[in-house]
Amino acid sequence: MSRPGQPSDALVLPRYGEASLTDLLPSVLGALGVTGEHDLLGLPPARRYCVLLIDGLGWNLLRSHQAQAPFLASLPGRAITVGSPTTTATSLTSFGTGLPPGRHGVLGYTTRLPGTTELLNALKWNPSVDPVAYQPHPTVFERAGRAGVAVTIVGQRRFRTSGLTTVGLRGPGFRGADSLGERVAAAAVGAGEEPALVYVYDGDLDFTGHKAGCASAAWRHQLAIVDRFAEELDESLPPGTVLVVTADHGMVDVGPDSRVDVDDLPELRDGVALVGGEARFRHVYTEPGAESDVLVRWRSVLGGRADVFSREDAVTAGWFGAVEARVLDRIGDVVASVGGDCAVEMRSVFPIEASLIGLHGALTADEMLVPLLVSEG
Repeated sequence: MSRPGQPSDALVLPRYGEASLTDLLPSVLGALGVTGEHDLLGLPPARRYCVLLIDGLGWNLLRSHQAQAPFLASLPGRAITVGSPTTTATSLTSFGTGLPPGRHGVLGYTTRLPGTTELLNALKWNPSVDPVAYQPHPTVFERAGRAGVAVTIVGQRRFRTSGLTTVGLRGPGFRGADSLGERVAAAAVGAGEEPALVYVYDGDLDFTGHKAGCASAAWRHQLAIVDRFAEELDESLPPGTVLVVTADHGMVDVGPDSRVDVDDLPELRDGVALVGGEARFRHVYTEPGAESDVLVRWRSVLGGRADVFSREDAVTAGWFGAVEARVLDRIGDVVASVGGDCAVEMRSVFPIEASLIGLHGALTADEMLVPLLVSEG
């Protein structure tokens, strides 16, 4: 049992600058021979790279379902961490910018717009928020394009101009591809140039896990489909292309009896101005002067089911990496990483979460660890 303010034994901290998703694309540029870029992850030198990111494919999930993913299981690789919180918006921005969340500023699924009582939904985005002003750092794709690398970003057509794409994945060479076959074909064409960096995203496994759970037959069938897609992609790339497979987070299933609803507990609402984040990772924005009391109450109510930190302590512990002053207020005054099979809901604000079985966001091994798999073609 950890002391208040001390991380639990189950907490897995991000390995920014050592072995994290943040380090992947800069390492690819280093492996491509781009001047000034460092291959921190030790990838094989090559002139063509394709990175496939499978949304929701945690390292532990892959290792426990090797029969459904024979191709992926056959690839050499290891686990790396994502950043905090373990959610798509944060991870994709870390991946695309090569920066920890504390620098790029996309700090969760929902976070407070500083100076307001409004939440920014990073997946849907708010049309009044300029994505480039919100996240002004250049992406790794932009750096690659300026260095003469042929960049191809393969994703669904509806994502081309989305706020999240602009925030974290902006760059040259976006190719709309809605079906798996389109994605394979677009990636093969993009990798035909030299030097080349191709990025392919697939979100169907995550969608299935949210709806049916990652312990479901539906999830296992979807993993088999994703595995065949990855194999087809690998076989279709030009000779000499290195394929890297990774993910943005893992997932855990949470049953209806293991959920805490903030709406039902006045002590979790007392002194609270706004609740953000998601069910496995909460940003709690307090009324002025109420931070200490809110911290004590949330720790008392959640007990061993969550690691509850003040913003200052979470930053000091390295949850978000180096934190720029401009993004500090986007972090909750109190933050809670929810462990075990628990979830902290607030149905009045986040009604859809109550219908989801598979969840993510916390700093547990099941959610934090993702694969780094390499096929040299």
